[in-house]
Amino acid sequence: MYLTSERCLDDGVVERSFTLGEIPGILWTPVSASASAPVPLILLGHPPLGLGAMYPRLAGRARQAVADGFAAATIELPGSGDRPRRPAAEQARAELRRVMEAGEPVGDPLIDALVLPLVDKAAPEWRAALDALLSLPGIGGPVGYSGGVISLGVRLAAVEPRIVAAALFAGSFVPRAVVEEARRVTIPLHVLLQWDDEGNDRQAALDLFDAFGSKEKSLHANMGGHAGVPRFAGQDAARFFARHLK
Repeated sequence: MYLTSERCLDDGVVERSFTLGEIPGILWTPVSASASAPVPLILLGHPPLGLGAMYPRLAGRARQAVADGFAAATIELPGSGDRPRRPAAEQARAELRRVMEAGEPVGDPLIDALVLPLVDKAAPEWRAALDALLSLPGIGGPVGYSGGVISLGVRLAAVEPRIVAAALFAGSFVPRAVVEEARRVTIPLHVLLQWDDEGNDRQAALDLFDAFGSKEKSLHANMGGHAGVPRFAGQDAARFFARHLK
């Protein structure tokens, strides 16, 4: 990991950009974090739209996490931002646009092509980033995962023992293989569902929630579309992480 920039924001947040090989990322920490007073870490998941496009939303979430006493970090997803394009993924996204514009159902083969290669490549990268982040002074466990892509969150929750709690946003397509994988997830879960999400199959989201093997899992459904998440939903997630990471 190489730190490429550092700045102190106006609310006691230190923001550091880094690279891990070819992968860009951002780390936010409280100014008070130190080797003698390390803070828990929340990994911020996001859709594959590029860190530049997602920065305002990610920074807002990170500031809230820091205000709650955590560090927060994220990395660029494969094929996004300035990372090399993935032709198969570009083709699958183009087919998705065509299908949705035509009002056709989004079938399992297309969902698999959209999601599974991304998860297979991204999950090891997030685990490598976690190795590097936890080696830094001031960053300690436990670790949480927050956000989407929900299939990536499921994979990490299933295979990464350092992640002890996850707040997942049911706002993306989920392959059937991921639903089966969810049965191996046993950590506490806080799942957010927008009931009228125009790009999400509500029943698929409910099936995924039902499949999770966690003894503690809660589903928070709110009326409205994908971008209509109420402000208090973030406060609910903050309380969830306060219970499990502190």
